[in-house]
Amino acid sequence: MAAGFVDQVTLPLAAVDDAWRSLAADTAAGHAALQYGTTAGYRPLREALLEEQRTADGNPAAERSLTPEQVIVTSGSNQLLHLLADTLFDPGDIVLCAAPTYFVYLGVMKNLQVRAISVACDDYGLMPDALEDCLGRIAGRGELDRVKAIYVVSYFDNPRSVTLSADRRAELVAIAKRWSQRRRIYVLEDAAYRKLRYDGDDVPSLRAFDEEGDTVIVTQTFSKSFSPGVRVGWGIVPEELMGPLCDQKSNIDFGAPNLNQHLMYRVIESGVCERQVVLLREAYRRKRDAMLAACEEHLTDIEGVHWLKPAGGLYVWLTVASDIDAGFQGTLFDTALAAGVIYVPGEYSYASEGEPIARNTMRLSYGVQSPERIREGIRLLAGAIRQVRMTGTDSPYQRL
Repeated sequence: MAAGFVDQVTLPLAAVDDAWRSLAADTAAGHAALQYGTTAGYRPLREALLEEQRTADGNPAAERSLTPEQVIVTSGSNQLLHLLADTLFDPGDIVLCAAPTYFVYLGVMKNLQVRAISVACDDYGLMPDALEDCLGRIAGRGELDRVKAIYVVSYFDNPRSVTLSADRRAELVAIAKRWSQRRRIYVLEDAAYRKLRYDGDDVPSLRAFDEEGDTVIVTQTFSKSFSPGVRVGWGIVPEELMGPLCDQKSNIDFGAPNLNQHLMYRVIESGVCERQVVLLREAYRRKRDAMLAACEEHLTDIEGVHWLKPAGGLYVWLTVASDIDAGFQGTLFDTALAAGVIYVPGEYSYASEGEPIARNTMRLSYGVQSPERIREGIRLLAGAIRQVRMTGTDSPYQRL
């Protein structure tokens, strides 16, 4: 239950086959798809993605002036996250993020020698008051000019599957603008899981609250909502960043895979992409419900264990008693592995600065396994937790 992969059974093989046959039947279109594309991406696809963004957000005034020239297509959203980091940040710069946050992006920043500082969050996402306090402390140290971005996984975040509440979105954008006194602080909105909602109503993206259009950068992907193998991600960026971003991108790939972009455009225009989202929601809802039911059955009576109930995404965030280390250095991970269960230790989702690392946490994924195997996995995990509890505390502080 560690890998954040998608369900193998639901991958849209027939839809991709139909799209390819349709493309190959049109000689001119097929030749164009097999040729080099543009650095920014296939324009019809960019136009469709922009229209999708506006429709999802309710066509707010803040997005009506957007143009396809502000949309960029990449090889998955991770490429865009890396390109943005490489373009915007210098070694020693600071990015603020939630505690916890997407550990792969923490790795990107570490490789570029960027300082990630974590900010407290709760069940409604990153806390505005905590963000203000963090910025105040940084300013007090004379380091405000080094703050370049606030990174937010805005829908069903990885690893906690928490969605930033609607009222906090406008507040977070306003905070970024207010603290951009001498240098722009961007809000980097990672919306990879937006379409995987199983309960409740959608909420507008942070971009919908950026009236001036100079603060919020949106990154998205089809990896979770259609197919990761297609490797098509995309983003919406402020006008002034498109030039530098494309300059950087052209040095790397001359454009994301053109054939895949043409395929994605066809599945969007045909309505297949949205039907695939409906199928995925139904499949993942069943898996989520199976994991939550298994947690209720097997974990409720274990002291100190609690979990968040996600309304979407692919993960359940589990916390065990504070005297148990769920990381690689603790005994729980090895005990669970010996029982046949693997998870992602929560400690890897925390920045090295800022909020303290919660080592008694773990990310459980229900994306890959069947409901039956999910239930069995939670049963085995519960047994491992009980075994560690029976043999005594496992606190990293007590071992010191």
